[in-house]
Amino acid sequence: MKHTLIHAIAIAAFNVAPVWAAGGGIDPSQETPATPRDPALAAIQAAVAKSDWAQARALARASVEKNASNAEYHNQYAYALRMGANPAMELVFKHYNEALRLDPKHRGAHEYLGEAYLMVGNLGKAKEQLKTLDDLCFFSCAEFTMLKKAIADYEAKQPK
Repeated sequence: MKHTLIHAIAIAAFNVAPVWAAGGGIDPSQETPATPRDPALAAIQAAVAKSDWAQARALARASVEKNASNAEYHNQYAYALRMGANPAMELVFKHYNEALRLDPKHRGAHEYLGEAYLMVGNLGKAKEQLKTLDDLCFFSCAEFTMLKKAIADYEAKQPK
């Protein structure tokens, strides 16, 4: 029995290892190596990489208008809104929440929503997103780690 259990664990580990090693895109849960890259997301991500927030917003807004049921389009639109000058936070929250309505397990949207809450000084809501990420990530994931760091940085800047 013990040998069979060890053998089963070894097989499971072998089958999971390539998933861990794959790495990649903006949200690994949204894209696999076998999935063709979404040209709209690629264009948005290229604009984000250049910090061209106006272009990223325009591309993401057009993508949302074309396919309002795509959680990642809402997530990217909210991100581009948040990162640009003079963010319209009500619109940011609307699109992060829509992304999460469409895909409640969207780790990127949870992380970014937590960061948006920090922007408006709502530490409690940011920590709720961190708790959700802790529940979603079997082991610590990048989104959890980045939001945890953002919260720690935010708390360090607060008057004592």
